[in-house]
Amino acid sequence: MDIIKGDRLAMKKKHPCGSNEMLVLRSGMDFKLRCCGCGREFMIPRSKAEKNVKTVIREAES
Repeated sequence: MDIIKGDRLAMKKKHPCGSNEMLVLRSGMDFKLRCCGCGREFMIPRSKAEKNVKTVIREAES
């Protein structure tokens, strides 16, 4: 799966705050994500993140 910095991920499961959108801050072996609802930042392994992604929302590149 091709996920890069700046992508928004719509996840299958919701964050405890109720939002299911995450912003990718860093990608590699682990992803650093920021919840678009509450702003909390956390890191999860790539394998777990790729399983839980429903769709990738890319901003229009200029």
